[in-house]
Amino acid sequence: MHKLILLLSLLFLNTTLLAQEKPEGLFINSKAPDFKANDQYGNEIRLKDVLKDSVVVLIFYRGQWCPYCNKQLKKLEDSLQLIKEKGAKLIAITPEKPEFISKTIEKTKASYPLLYDKEMKIMKAYSVAFEVDDRTVARYKNADIDLVTANGQKDKVYLPVPAVYIISKEGTILYRYFDTDYKKRVSVMEILDNLN
Repeated sequence: MHKLILLLSLLFLNTTLLAQEKPEGLFINSKAPDFKANDQYGNEIRLKDVLKDSVVVLIFYRGQWCPYCNKQLKKLEDSLQLIKEKGAKLIAITPEKPEFISKTIEKTKASYPLLYDKEMKIMKAYSVAFEVDDRTVARYKNADIDLVTANGQKDKVYLPVPAVYIISKEGTILYRYFDTDYKKRVSVMEILDNLN
């Protein structure tokens, strides 16, 4: 009987720990955590400062090696004027180091701020970061995608769920798109429709 109780306790604890590691993103009406990071031009971008003038569309993307990310970022660049006309500024965040962000710009022509989240602090604050298992890291490396080097991570490799948030001038989440299937992305039209 004691062994059964111990086994059930361990199973419950293990399930609880696994559930805690799965990102779920921030929810609508949540307070958006403030952050600061440098963009591709070396300018420090602080969310609190940007929100003084406009609503923010915040995009999390995996990296320049991700064709789904590049397609999304290119569509956003192509629609940037429409986003600005709605009174919003677009900011994208990645775990990739600046030399890899420059490759994103080559592929997408992105002119909006692309921020390097050096220690995954922003992604963790927005609950979009997840740990990539060793097997997946090895598979990517076999395909010439070295996440450890690109992201500057040592012990564990993290990537973001490619989430999108619209943040009000008051710092509240007005809209969220969060899908753990990296192949699914929100359309630019849906983003525009949610910018009031």
